[in-house]
Amino acid sequence: MYPLLTGLSVIEASSFVASPTAGLYMAQMGAEVIRVDQIGGGPDFNRWPKADNGKSLYWENLNRAKKSVALNLGAPEGRELLAALVRKTGQFVTNFPVEGFLSHEKLAAGRPDLITVRVMGMADGSPALDYTVNSAVGYPDLTGAGPEPVNHVLPAWDLLTGAYAAFAMLAALRHRDASGLGQEVRVPLSDVAIGTVANLGSLAEVLYTGANRERLGNAVYGAFGRDFVTRDGTRLMIMAITTRQWTGLVKVLDIAEEVAAIEAARGVSFAADEGVRFEHRDALFPLVEAKVAGWAYADLAAAFDAVGGCYGPYQTMADAAVDPVLVGGNPIFGRTANPSGFDYPAAGAFATVPQMERGQPRPAPLLGADSEAVLSDRLGLDSGAIAALIDKGVVAQA
Repeated sequence: MYPLLTGLSVIEASSFVASPTAGLYMAQMGAEVIRVDQIGGGPDFNRWPKADNGKSLYWENLNRAKKSVALNLGAPEGRELLAALVRKTGQFVTNFPVEGFLSHEKLAAGRPDLITVRVMGMADGSPALDYTVNSAVGYPDLTGAGPEPVNHVLPAWDLLTGAYAAFAMLAALRHRDASGLGQEVRVPLSDVAIGTVANLGSLAEVLYTGANRERLGNAVYGAFGRDFVTRDGTRLMIMAITTRQWTGLVKVLDIAEEVAAIEAARGVSFAADEGVRFEHRDALFPLVEAKVAGWAYADLAAAFDAVGGCYGPYQTMADAAVDPVLVGGNPIFGRTANPSGFDYPAAGAFATVPQMERGQPRPAPLLGADSEAVLSDRLGLDSGAIAALIDKGVVAQA
């Protein structure tokens, strides 16, 4: 946690991954993020994985450091309370539909400088999820050995969309500071996905070549990189993108003579061009594979470390969870109370600010834990009015 966004308040009405991620990232940098949910929880409140007590480990990690208000959004009074909170606060992140009671036009009618960042599926408003977008942009056709498409497990487009939505909020705030104008910024999952494909040059590639890229398994396109197995059975990814990494690889594996012979036979040089190393992988991969197979992993890792080599062993997620570098000694993790009651390393801000003290990660709230305080502080409702709303089932507390 860092206080970089202290003083910024954001109302969040969202579910699943992308929109809650936007709020999470802003909260981890010090913003006050007030998540508003349906009483009893939204559609993501009980998502897997869960603890034995039924609490969602998914929900409590995507909503760390936020406040929680629970309203009956099926009732006119509940919807109006949410709209009033949005207008009072002036910053809103949501993945609710473009039209409806949370349309920007309706909300901005009472707050013309309102900023709404709206995460969407498709740009036309039709639904989409990470996995349907990923299948559409072609990556499953590049993953695995084929010929069937292979889905990856990581919801990459959700996470990129959430990060882009947080960036969009800060960009819109800067614009409002300069102009006094609010606006709605729409961030469709599909546009983030296909735009990223374009930014990486892949869209241009298929249009230029007129063909889909070949499947490469675990080999890295356009560079020297693949998985190899050591003598004691450790599988590791070895990369040599820079000149230094390639030089170190050649030195550690003692393959300078063999590499020079390949270069002479083919009239090329591998020293400075990663693309050339990729083009001649048919000769380089077997050579490296044979040499790596003669090493014990610990010895090879030490040798690579001595020359600044780039490598990483394959681990299970259970291995990563107890890795002393990734988790055990990593300052982004800390301990905090969790709604699930389970004690485990909790992630805070991913960035490090050397000039600031890193605050500890904060827990996710119990659903409705802040309902009374937020309605009182933001809307000026007194305890009697809030009690009446609770009695009517419009507001709920933890």
